Amino acid sequence: MALQLEEAMVFTAATMSQRARDVNFLPMSVNFEERMYAGGKIPGSFFRREGRPHEEAILTSRLTDRPLRPLFPEGMRNDIQVIIYSLSADDNPLDILAVNAASAAVSISNIPWDGPVGAVRIGRINDEFVINPTYEEMDESDLDLRLAGTKEAILMVECGADEVPEDVMVKALELGHKSIQPIIETIEKMVAEVGKEKDEPIIQKADEELEKKVCDYIGEELKELVSKPLDKDTFYSSIDELKEKTIEAMLAEDEELPEIEIKEAFGTAEKHIIRERMLETGTRIDGRKPKDVRPIWCEVDVSPRAHGSAIFTRGETQAMSIATLGTLRDAQALDNLTPEKERRYMHHYNFPPFCTGETKMLRGTSRRETGHGALAERALRPLIPSKEEFPYTIRVVSEIMASNGSSSMASVCGSTLSLMDTGVPIKAPVSGVAMGLVTDGERYHILSDILGTEDHLGDMDFKVTGTTKGITALQMDIKIGGLSTELMAEALQQSHEARIHIMDKMLATIKTPRPELKSHVPRVTTVNIPVEKIGAIIGPGGKTIREIQDETGARIDIEDDGTVFIAAADGESEAAARQRVEALTESAVPGRIYTGRVVRTVDFGAFVEILPNIDGLVHISQLDTQHIKGVESVAQVGDEITVMVTNVDPDGKVRLSRKAVLKGWSLEEAQADDKPRGGNKRSRGRNKRRR
Repeated sequence: MALQLEEAMVFTAATMSQRARDVNFLPMSVNFEERMYAGGKIPGSFFRREGRPHEEAILTSRLTDRPLRPLFPEGMRNDIQVIIYSLSADDNPLDILAVNAASAAVSISNIPWDGPVGAVRIGRINDEFVINPTYEEMDESDLDLRLAGTKEAILMVECGADEVPEDVMVKALELGHKSIQPIIETIEKMVAEVGKEKDEPIIQKADEELEKKVCDYIGEELKELVSKPLDKDTFYSSIDELKEKTIEAMLAEDEELPEIEIKEAFGTAEKHIIRERMLETGTRIDGRKPKDVRPIWCEVDVSPRAHGSAIFTRGETQAMSIATLGTLRDAQALDNLTPEKERRYMHHYNFPPFCTGETKMLRGTSRRETGHGALAERALRPLIPSKEEFPYTIRVVSEIMASNGSSSMASVCGSTLSLMDTGVPIKAPVSGVAMGLVTDGERYHILSDILGTEDHLGDMDFKVTGTTKGITALQMDIKIGGLSTELMAEALQQSHEARIHIMDKMLATIKTPRPELKSHVPRVTTVNIPVEKIGAIIGPGGKTIREIQDETGARIDIEDDGTVFIAAADGESEAAARQRVEALTESAVPGRIYTGRVVRTVDFGAFVEILPNIDGLVHISQLDTQHIKGVESVAQVGDEITVMVTNVDPDGKVRLSRKAVLKGWSLEEAQADDKPRGGNKRSRGRNKRRR
C-alpha cells in the first residue's frame, strides 16, 4: 500500500512466512529503502545506484520496528518482513509516514497483530506546539518528539530537545497521544473495508503443566540465588548451571520432551520469579532499591595523544569516549533525502563482543550500534558550539569496554567528559540514565539505572538525557501494551533525580571545559574577507591557495560568505598563512603607510605595489621633499620605498605620496599638497607630442 502526505509518499509491503522458525524470538525485519529518485536525485556512489542504507534509513527502519513488535502475539515465530520504499520526498520528513504506512499495511494484511498504531511528530516553535512540522519548521523548533502508540497508550518515543523542561515534555507526550487517534481511526476504517482475514498464529509456547513443573523445581533455588547481590558473571553462570540441571532433571523424567520447550519454560519461570520478588519487596537482583544508581567513577585524559578522552564507569558498565577535532573540511557529507547536507558533529558507538564476555565475528556496524550512536549524538548536539564560535569538526567515539545495562547512557556521560577534556566549549554538561519498569497491571516499580537483566525481564527501557536545565533526548520502548502519560511523568521525575546524581559525580572529575586545547591539537582561526576577494585567495585554477598551503603547511577552507578558516599544527604556520590571506585581501586605506616595491616608472611618476595586485601612482612631485631632475633619480624599478595612501578614487585608482612620509604629514596635509596635476588641454597636447 502507499501513503501520501502532501507531496511526500512511501510504499509499504508486509509479508509473513507460512512456517514458524525454531527460535526463541519473533523473527521480524523492517527495512526502509531510501530511493534517491524520490527527491529527483541520482545516487552519488560510483555505481550510481543505492547501496548500503544510510544512517537515516537505518534509524527509520528501527523507528518503525519498535512500535510494531510488542503487538504481535507472544510466542509467534513466523518470519515477518516489512519493506518500505520512498516514492516521493518533499519538505515533510518520511520517518513518521513510514511508521503509519507500516501500521496500515500490517493491519489490512493476514498477519496476526494487535494493532493498529499511529505515529506523529511534535515540534515546538516560540513555546507553541506544532504537529508534524516540516523540515523548515524543525529548524526553528526546540523539540523533535516522535511518538507512536495505540488508542490506549504510548508504545514508543524518540526525541531530541534543546533543554526542554520535564513538565513541557509531559504536555508534548499528551498532545502526541491525542494526535494519533485520528490516524488509528482511519486505519481501522481501512481494515473494515479492505482488510484480510487474519491467519491463526502458530504459537511456540511451553506447556503450562511443564512451566509449573519447572517453576516448582527451580523456585526455591532461584529465590535464594537472587536474594544475595551478585556480579553479572556470577549471576549468569549460576543461572546457566541451574538451567542445565533443570534440563537434565526434566529429561530424566521424560526423554521424549523437546529440549527447546524446557528452555522456554525455564525462561518463563525465571522471569516470573524474579519479577514477583521485585514487585513484592522492591529489591532488585543486585540488592538496590528502585531509585538507587550503581557506584560511579570517572577519569579524563586517559589517552596521551588523543585530543580528548574519558572513561565513565557505572557498576559493571564502562564506556571509553575519545574526541577528535578536525577542520570544517572533515565534516561528513550526506547524500540522502533530508535537507541536511553535512554534519560537523558526529558520535559513533561501538559495542564489541568482549564487552559482554562473548566471541562473535566482527561484521561492521550493527543497526543497534547506529541507533545508540545517534541517540548520544542527539543528546549532545544542542550543547555543541556553532562553527562561528568553535570552527572545528568534532567526532566522538564511544568504545564500550564492559556492559551490564545502560551502555548507551554511559556513552553520553563519557562523551560529555571527553569533550570537556578536549576543551570544546559545550554550553552545559549532559548526563543520561536508563529507566525500567516492572508491573503486573496493578503493582509497579520504576527502576533507575537498569541492569541488562532488568532490561531483558522488565517492561520498559526508557532512556533520558539532559542538563540541569532540561531534557536533550528521550528514547522509550515498551514491551507491554503501552504506557500512560501519568506513569511516564513519574518516570521522567525519577530520571531527573538520577541524572543530577550522575552529573555530580561527573563534575567532581572535571567541572568545566579546559580553557585551552592541548598542544598537539590543530589550531583553527577565522578571517573574514569581502566576498569579492575570494577569487584573489583561490587564484587561477586554485594556484594561489595551493601555494599558500604548500609553503606554510596550513590548511585553508573558504565559505561562500567570505569566512576563511585556517588550520595549522603550530602557531608559526597559522600566522604565516593568515598574513598571506590578509595581504591578498587587504584594500588600500587612505592615511595608511605602506612599504612597497617600484614596479614601473614613467616621466610623471612611479607606480609602487603596496599590496598583492594593488599598486598606486606616486607623482613626481610627491617623490621627495625637494625638486628632483627625474623619477629614476629617486625611484628605480625594484626599489622599496615607503609611501602614504592619499586617495582611492571610485574606480579603485590609488594615489601615493613619499613626501608625506618624509615630512611626517597627516592625511589632510598630504591630500592638500597632492592634488592631481591635470594641466590644460594645450599642455596635455605638448606632453603627448613629446611622448
